Amino acid sequence: MVLIPKADEDFLQEKQFSYELKQAGSEIHLVLRQYSFPSAYASAKADLLITIPPAYPMAALDMFWTCPDVKLANGAWPQASEHHETKPDGRNWQRWSRHIEWRSGVDTLRSFITAVISEINKGI
Repeated sequence: MVLIPKADEDFLQEKQFSYELKQAGSEIHLVLRQYSFPSAYASAKADLLITIPPAYPMAALDMFWTCPDVKLANGAWPQASEHHETKPDGRNWQRWSRHIEWRSGVDTLRSFITAVISEINKGI
């Protein structure tokens, strides 16, 4: 079963992400396993979740989640990340409310993950 476009799967493999794709209701859940966080954070690694809506790539990807919680090195929550949601996998995920601009028909998983990494690397 094809869950995402081949170009997206090729990108994930090219970047050597350890990942899992699974159907979760009408969405696809992409989990980047044990994503490494920079030194601005207290946590070295966490799973990073991206939800992919049914109309992707015309529909926007929005926000991302981590499990377990990721805090800044000083113990504070990163900006707009203190809320949690239980997802269909039963895990309690920390929601990072980052609304990255989406250009329908142009942006892909590659551009979204690049923007997510840029947000994480800000360390705020």
